[in-house]
Amino acid sequence: MAGLVQHLVLGATCPGRHQVTERKSRLNLTRFGSHENVSQHKKSPSSTISAETALQWSESFEELMKNSDGVETFSRFLRTEFSEENLDFWLACEEYHTLHSDKKLTSKAKHIYALFIESDAPKEVNIDYKTKVAIQEELAEPTRTCFQAAQLKVYSLMKKDSYPRFLQSDMYLGLARKKGPGAGMFRRRSRSCVFSERGAAAAQPSPW
Repeated sequence: MAGLVQHLVLGATCPGRHQVTERKSRLNLTRFGSHENVSQHKKSPSSTISAETALQWSESFEELMKNSDGVETFSRFLRTEFSEENLDFWLACEEYHTLHSDKKLTSKAKHIYALFIESDAPKEVNIDYKTKVAIQEELAEPTRTCFQAAQLKVYSLMKKDSYPRFLQSDMYLGLARKKGPGAGMFRRRSRSCVFSERGAAAAQPSPW
């Protein structure tokens, strides 16, 4: 009788095997798709980034994205806004484009779809329904360009929305203000913002 009671109690308080497996799978999927695993560059401490390098990032979003330290710094900023899934998705697509094996393409495409595209995905990105359906239809035999439309949409979103806020953030301005003795007065114009002699950034109209 005692054994029966213990069995009933355990059955009521412990999740089923299917629930545990599903929970572990979703957790592993999220971890595997994190920026630390998707990114191909190494993290660089902000102390090693010069003001000159940081100022180059303000020239354009393209300048930022082609610099590994810039991408990592931008990623840290996005995490403060809880929108790092956009950059993670873009980086995953960049890695996807380098694959040549059909088997690897299929496996990676399904992983990217499950992690970033499908409804209620762990790191779902904001793309339209039509684009989602188009990707889903290609999953059986994915091509190297099956995520191209979604990647362009996410890139444009980061460029127009997140990037301007990044340039005005304390994180970025702290890097851009790092100067040696005697370099306290400077003025630099860029396409995105103006840095006055006090290091403050003022938004400028973008030609894009």
